[in-house]
Amino acid sequence: MPLSRSLLSRRISNSFRFHHQGETTAPESDSYESIPPPSNMAGSSWSAMLPELLGEIIRRVEETEDSWPQRRDVVTCACVSKKWREITQDFARSSSLNSGKITFPSCLKLPGPRDFSNQCLIKRNKKTSTFYLYLALTPSFTDKGKFLLAARRFRTGAYTEYIISLDADDFSQGSNAYVGKLRSDFLGTNFTVYDSQPPHNGAKPSNGKASRRFASKQISPQVPAGNFEVGHVSYKFNLLKSRGPRRMVSTLRCPSSSPSSSSAGLSSDQKPWDVTKIMKKPNKDGSSFTILKNKAPRWHEHLQCWCLNFHGRVTVASVKNFQLVATVDQSQPSGKGNEETVLLQFGKVGDDTFTMDYRQPLSAFQAFAICLTSFGTKLACE
Repeated sequence: MPLSRSLLSRRISNSFRFHHQGETTAPESDSYESIPPPSNMAGSSWSAMLPELLGEIIRRVEETEDSWPQRRDVVTCACVSKKWREITQDFARSSSLNSGKITFPSCLKLPGPRDFSNQCLIKRNKKTSTFYLYLALTPSFTDKGKFLLAARRFRTGAYTEYIISLDADDFSQGSNAYVGKLRSDFLGTNFTVYDSQPPHNGAKPSNGKASRRFASKQISPQVPAGNFEVGHVSYKFNLLKSRGPRRMVSTLRCPSSSPSSSSAGLSSDQKPWDVTKIMKKPNKDGSSFTILKNKAPRWHEHLQCWCLNFHGRVTVASVKNFQLVATVDQSQPSGKGNEETVLLQFGKVGDDTFTMDYRQPLSAFQAFAICLTSFGTKLACE
């Protein structure tokens, strides 16, 4: 991302002044216009700063600019040099693990916030079968927000696939922007979530193809890529056509909120929904196993419909609307989920606009994949 030299000059100058005055308050952010970085930036004094001073500057920027679009300043710091990028990414990752902040593409596969939900919007283009995920910057449903991910639906024989990408115009699985995919069965009731990166060391890709390398645009460079099975979503059949909303169950390998923690999870030879084996056999890959089910709605006699409390985040009645709670959550000490805490909610607010609110232990990528399963007709489940 381009670097504003004047911005950093003022910011670092202010940091020196505050440092000598013994203050800890970060300076106010400046608005700036993006300009190309100097070609000799890597060899200049910017990259030759003392690590302690550099870390203090980046820490103040990271803590002060805690939301978008101001958080662009954090990305700007990572564009100065390799040293700046490494330190900035360390701070951003630590912040994301604690607060669920989204800064770099890698944050899309880290857990969301613990105490609140990241509020997002999904916009649908029916003509192109494309879905766009945005981080909501305001409470308004009409604001576009910050683009995070895009997915496009493809029909392959009897199956349907949703290719998820960092690029809204590139949905090739061979692309550097490829993040993962979602694949459904013939009836559209069972879905498998695939990650482009291995969930743990030694994991083998499901497609059996030779691994490739991510370029610098990818989430994690120099990591073998493929399609690694990391989750499953299933909708229960409703053959008797009984009255009620769709019923769904999701089993996922969720990223750990602590890099050093070792919790029970999925071993490389187990399917994500094999609960009995998982609970008996620990795994040390740092991930945890979570089972989600939709929260049961209540029947409203006056309105003659099923109701859930979406706290104003859903305004249009739809069979697609749902809330998910955890029945098994191995990120918790007891291994049990809190069935009163909604970890993911999805609902309609316009003809082609939907809200998606998620929190720990789910990542933005996982939440988006689960919400994509709600699109499409499911005659056997309704």
